[in-house]
Amino acid sequence: MATDHDATAPAEAPVRVLLPQVLPALVVGAGSALLFLGVSRIAEELQSVLWETLPDALDIGPYSSLWMIVVLTATGVAVGLVVWKAPGHAGPDPASEGLGGPPLAPGVVPGLLVASTLALAGGVSLGPEQPTIASAIALAVWLGLRAAPGTPGAFWASLATAGTFGALFGTPVAAALVLSEALVGRPGKGSLWDRLFAPLVAAGAGAMTTQLFSSPSFAMGLPALTDPGWEDLLAALVVATLGALFGLLGCYAFPALHRAFGRLRHPMLMLPAGGLLLGLLGALGGHLTLFKGLHETKELVGSLGVYSSGELAKLAVVKSVALLVAAACGFRGGRVFPAVFIGAALGLAVQALVPEIHPAVAVSSAVLGVLLATTRQGWVSLFVAAVLASSPAMLSLLCLATLPAWLVVTGRPQLELDHRGDALR
Repeated sequence: MATDHDATAPAEAPVRVLLPQVLPALVVGAGSALLFLGVSRIAEELQSVLWETLPDALDIGPYSSLWMIVVLTATGVAVGLVVWKAPGHAGPDPASEGLGGPPLAPGVVPGLLVASTLALAGGVSLGPEQPTIASAIALAVWLGLRAAPGTPGAFWASLATAGTFGALFGTPVAAALVLSEALVGRPGKGSLWDRLFAPLVAAGAGAMTTQLFSSPSFAMGLPALTDPGWEDLLAALVVATLGALFGLLGCYAFPALHRAFGRLRHPMLMLPAGGLLLGLLGALGGHLTLFKGLHETKELVGSLGVYSSGELAKLAVVKSVALLVAAACGFRGGRVFPAVFIGAALGLAVQALVPEIHPAVAVSSAVLGVLLATTRQGWVSLFVAAVLASSPAMLSLLCLATLPAWLVVTGRPQLELDHRGDALR
């Protein structure tokens, strides 16, 4: 006889339900990775032209103040034209968009990808994650609903999200963490792992596709911490909290900056003005404060001990302002990669002030705090910080450091606005 518990327990998805999901998950995961790799490759080639070929031909220093101002202003003009004229205006206002969201119309995707590629190549302080995920979702839902009309669009969106996350980080782990966080409290049949089955296949396909065609790595070459002590735990708690507070400063300033650019009303005014400001910030902070920030973070960490605490603090502040300007004026791009650079610069500044703090503790804890403030993605923040540390011994410290940092950011303004221009909380 069935008990009350048996009657209410969710039924496990049988193998015959899960197996047919494997092929579409593989296709969408690999396709999402190829989309990401294609955009990245085109952006890298254009970046090489803008920042190497042209300056060499003109006998101008590639990172001279004048060249940075010219290129970033021109990038603002180019992206402004795309946003103005492309179908769907290259997607909705990026200040109101997080990772994922409702699928865009497929006709919007070309303009969004072009705008993102131009921004990546031109040195704008935004990453590829948000436009790539939005584009992958739009294409996967559009094609999936035509191939299998009875399958919900949310299924195809989850595959595209997972596949792109797998491609971005070169591992399906980040996708599993993001989706498990998104699925909490969401109604659905079957266990969590039944619902994660197809997205994990897509994430694995995306990660493997990226591994085959590229060499993604978040490892920064930080000295490994093998035997953490109480002083390391205290440092992690303090630095992560400082990182969260620093990240929140930008979250509080973001709505006002977005309104200021909004008064210009037209993308051909907003984006060139933003590009000019980014060029001036690049001239102030140097070339390390340009671009999405991953390669620049590796260069910064690789020069451990070269910069003073003041210089590192300046890099963190300039990059933070550049991220705010780029996101507020309408450039298409994500915030995760620039936030990693901001956290790394801040952590190194703290370590330069207090040399007794281990570099891995300082950098990974600061990145954790800044990411928590700017993304509110707890699992992704912890994952990225742990990968940067490249030390299993750091994981327990970072898990504990997450707690005070989360108390600082929870309920506070996010680096994302609603459609009225008010900060989400």
